[in-house]
Amino acid sequence: MDSVAQRAKIACICFDENLTGRYSALKKTLIIGVTGGSASGKTSVSHAILETFSNERIAMIEHDSYYKDQSHLTFAERTKTNYDHPLAFDTDYLIAQLKELQDGRAVDIPIYDYANHTRSDKTYRQEPVDVLIVEGILVLEDERLRNLMDIKIFVDTDDDVRIIRRIRRDIEERGRTLDSVINQYLAAVKPMYHQFIEPTKRYADVIIPEGVSNTVGVDIITTKIASILGQ
Repeated sequence: MDSVAQRAKIACICFDENLTGRYSALKKTLIIGVTGGSASGKTSVSHAILETFSNERIAMIEHDSYYKDQSHLTFAERTKTNYDHPLAFDTDYLIAQLKELQDGRAVDIPIYDYANHTRSDKTYRQEPVDVLIVEGILVLEDERLRNLMDIKIFVDTDDDVRIIRRIRRDIEERGRTLDSVINQYLAAVKPMYHQFIEPTKRYADVIIPEGVSNTVGVDIITTKIASILGQ
């Protein structure tokens, strides 16, 4: 398949035709879930949506903010955490805060301290908005979280592309060594992707191959959101 055709390939577009009507009738926060493997481009897709609606009341919440507090563990124990496993996340807390935002109440979102492998004592205030993007590798894994979402997106990128991106990112931005990145990828990232993340593709309303470079896919999403917000 040539590059133009690949960029235009959108799989599993199955928006509910009544979505716009339901949103308008309920006057609730529109929640969009964006997922995909590590370094798939899901964050870039999320930011592309944010930038398109910069004048709207829109915000993004990262599932990574809800990694569990590990202050009760020693530092050595914390470094062994598998951050690609569903049990690493306090998804109950995320769900509770999303419901608060849907009810029109501001929340204080936790900030994770990656250097110390635990939740920090800092938070940031998130006010209620019209559109919330919930981004992360496992945001479609929990049925309760899926049920809060109006649009579910899976960013689908080949394994070899994702590992190259991850190596570059972790070495340049996080000061990691090549060996440590590869070891973590083989021990946790890759197996967790195939066990927990890739299977959630079946829950997606839209699958976007190649991430933000797939301008056709991103445009379909933003056009749908615009139509809902315009009601």
